Amino acid sequence: MSSPPADAPDFESYRDSLGIEVPDDPDHAELAADLRRACEGAVRFDEYSQILYATDGSVYEERPAGVVFPTDADDVAAATEVAAAHDAPVLPRGAGSSLAGQSVGSGCVVLDLSRHLDAILEVDPDRKRAVVQPGVVQDDLDSRLADDGLKFAPDPASSNRATVGGGIGNNSTGAHSVRYGITDAYVEEVEAVLADGSRIRAREVELDGPEWERIVAKDDREAAIYQTVRSLVEENEAEIEDKYPKLKRSVSGYNLHKCIYVNENGNECVNVAKLFVGAEGTLGTVTEATLSLVSQPDETALALYCFSDLLSAMEAVPVALDYDPSAVELMDDEVFRLARESTEYAQYAEPIPDDAAAALMLEFDSEVKVDLEEAVAETNAEFVHAGAAFDVLEAYDEEAQSKLWKLRKAAIPLLMSMAGDPKPYPFIEDASVPPDELAEYVQGFEGVLEAHDTSAAYFAHAGSGTLHVRPVLNLKESAGVEKMQSIAEDVTSLVLDHRGSFSGEHGDGLARTQFNPKLYGPELWAAFKQLKTSFDPDWRMNPGKVVFRDSPDDVGPTGPGAAAERGVGADMRENLRYGPAYSSLEPATEQDFSAEGGFSHLVELCNGCGTCRQTDSEVMCPSYRGMDDEMATTRGRANMLRAAISGELPPDEIYSERFQKEVLDLCLGCKGCQSDCPTGVDLAKLKAEVKHRYHEEEGAGPRERLFAEVDRLARVGSALAPVSNWLADLPGAGLLAEKTLGIARERDFPEFAGQSFASWFAARGGPRIPASEAADRVLLVPDTYTNYVYPATGRAAVQVLEAAGVRVEVPDADPSGRPAYSEGFLDVARERAAANVARFAPRVREGWSVVYPEPSDAAMVQDEYRDLLPDSSAADLLAENAYGVCEYLDVTRRDDAIDFDAPDVRLAYHGHCNQKALGTAGHAAGLLSRAGYDVAALDSGCCGMAGSFGYHAEHYDLSQSIGDILRDRISEADADEVVAPGASCRSQLDTERPTHPVEELAAALPRR
Repeated sequence: MSSPPADAPDFESYRDSLGIEVPDDPDHAELAADLRRACEGAVRFDEYSQILYATDGSVYEERPAGVVFPTDADDVAAATEVAAAHDAPVLPRGAGSSLAGQSVGSGCVVLDLSRHLDAILEVDPDRKRAVVQPGVVQDDLDSRLADDGLKFAPDPASSNRATVGGGIGNNSTGAHSVRYGITDAYVEEVEAVLADGSRIRAREVELDGPEWERIVAKDDREAAIYQTVRSLVEENEAEIEDKYPKLKRSVSGYNLHKCIYVNENGNECVNVAKLFVGAEGTLGTVTEATLSLVSQPDETALALYCFSDLLSAMEAVPVALDYDPSAVELMDDEVFRLARESTEYAQYAEPIPDDAAAALMLEFDSEVKVDLEEAVAETNAEFVHAGAAFDVLEAYDEEAQSKLWKLRKAAIPLLMSMAGDPKPYPFIEDASVPPDELAEYVQGFEGVLEAHDTSAAYFAHAGSGTLHVRPVLNLKESAGVEKMQSIAEDVTSLVLDHRGSFSGEHGDGLARTQFNPKLYGPELWAAFKQLKTSFDPDWRMNPGKVVFRDSPDDVGPTGPGAAAERGVGADMRENLRYGPAYSSLEPATEQDFSAEGGFSHLVELCNGCGTCRQTDSEVMCPSYRGMDDEMATTRGRANMLRAAISGELPPDEIYSERFQKEVLDLCLGCKGCQSDCPTGVDLAKLKAEVKHRYHEEEGAGPRERLFAEVDRLARVGSALAPVSNWLADLPGAGLLAEKTLGIARERDFPEFAGQSFASWFAARGGPRIPASEAADRVLLVPDTYTNYVYPATGRAAVQVLEAAGVRVEVPDADPSGRPAYSEGFLDVARERAAANVARFAPRVREGWSVVYPEPSDAAMVQDEYRDLLPDSSAADLLAENAYGVCEYLDVTRRDDAIDFDAPDVRLAYHGHCNQKALGTAGHAAGLLSRAGYDVAALDSGCCGMAGSFGYHAEHYDLSQSIGDILRDRISEADADEVVAPGASCRSQLDTERPTHPVEELAAALPRR
């Protein structure tokens, strides 16, 4: 896992450096001021911060009062005490990936625990225990535990960004609950801050033992809690036995059925920690947790069984459980269809047969099965040879299994990428029933859907009886909202008929809390409210979740002011992000957004799942990885754009200096979100569009114009070299550039070559391969850097292409338009695109390929040209025949004609972000390996330079922070040399002296 370096910049210091005044919301200014005096951590109560934290991964939106970033438990207590003094509700929050609205709340003081309280405090391998703070990301924890052969058993699909504290709040689980159960089984102790700022350490206490007597003898909140818990459990023993579903997964309501038990020593005990699990932050804020761990199996195997209909797959579930699998997962044809249409996930869906209507994926592990192949053979005999499955995919190695798991874990965000306003929304999507009743339950569910004239996708944890079923609705229409309520009523009744649970994984939140009285009955519902009151007398902790008051006179808040009405009623139809009152502007655009359904629809594709907060692999989102702030995520920027187009912000706010600097300028334009975001929220495209309009409205500065026209500057610099290089090296040149243009003084100016690459090619006499002998014909188009700064890359490309028998020409061409596009000058970019299309398309028709040494130029032609020239068949033709140089060699296999003689060198290969977005980054690594090099292809993100981004003075620290993450990956690879095709990447990694992959290919050419 990657995390920001210790000296990484924070958003507050970045914002301060901009010199833009950021006022607090006047309605909460006094509260904000008191919090700043009391807390070490940052406090944000401005409108932008409220918008950022108004949503999560659910369909809901509620604006908080503001956000506090506690540095430790003392800060949590201090913030809670101040909130209590102001009678303000408090909402603990982790990654904000909750699917039922647990982490949003109107007027709340949000405690973002993900930034600072993210430490793994202790790991005890012998006792299989770990002590963690709530903000630690689960994959970070598992990465640390892997050294000791251990893991934390619950494994939600969001584990690469979800925090352990959020998992405790929601009582999360995952694919392996068949084997391991859910979070409440693994939380042994918690330290928590209660609503009044007092603290409690909840752990196992023997009833009527010395510790019990010590606790209840006190006249404080802790004593009242313990006494209330015991009396509620004892008084409701029969109801608890009758009403709680007998399932592996049931997370609605409070854990009254698990907090008093007989321990392994035969003693009756109470453990209040079990009540914090699944409480969704309504009882207090967990600041530390002691977790029990399980051993990591040495080996696993997967078998994916394909069925021609959904019910056959459901009927196979109880049979599958007889074979002791560690996971039994379901996917249906809708998931497969969306994956095939996704840039990111198409490769994982490719092996699935087209006629598979559903698939069951069984995992076996070596702790249960001695012979994994034999275990799969047994289920093959059961389901394929004698059962209803018509095919099976087997996976025994880590890479093959990883692909199937990625497909399964992508189901939720993939479904939310559906085009148009109707979406498969989560509201009754993780109801659980006994596994042997799944087929009957699905039939009943299909009847509900038919009655409401809609459809749904089915996937998830069939082995535990939990199906994620998401009916397709349009919540922007009143009829859609009412249909949601009606479906929920019918499905909860259906679940009760099967003695199931309304939630088997994702909790109650705003979506399902209203149904808890229906599930548990009046006696337990009253007990839940009494329990809530014993922890939180004024009902200030995350109000409206798990419990609510039926009327103002009901049990609950006793404090003054707003608390008198807090937590009254619950209605899943309220506070929707996209409700009937929602509307958005569809601006006129320079680029074509028809494929995305329009500019506004592309913005609205962000469903809040938070994949952009992942830091362990892929590209998205580099600014978050370097700064660790919600504003620096793709989700954050999409939320801000949505607020701008929907009227939450003033109409002209999007063109303000603050919006440009705080929101859009932190996007590096890496394009990682184009592929890594499961719903395809292409922020680089959105940013370019908005910046273009900003330039039209407000004008452009000299720095933006300079970088947009960098080719002209470089041409002059090369013509004047070496004098231009001497001038750049004069003392004070860097400071002058920073003062006048805002270019970071720490950056070295490029050293211009006296002879451009194009001039070199002309001087050598042009093509060396006769047309009559050529295996193929290529137009090699140099970028600015290759042409005027580092011609060696171009020369190496010519060498390798000619060694492959390819006739090479270097045409007189306009710049690709990439710098102008990145700076938001779309009119300039279009002009250059049109000129290049007009120049190259006729040559392509003659059989020429167009090849670029620079990946960002190749991506510009392959992708952005289509958006800038949407009705141009010539642009499509050029895009289909344009390549990066290594991509061309690999796709055509022209390198097969070369008898490479590579030196004995280990190379660390860093692919370019734009290539990764388009799925072309792997070509270079494959080529280098075939040439004979030992290649370590890095699973690396952005380099942090990103064209001009790293030159901006205000971005320098962030750029270096992102670059340091990449440098760590390079160091871990233990390679002799570094190769990177991107000029920006090589500039950022100058201390590693990286080369372009084609230079290494040239070095491996046979000696003459």
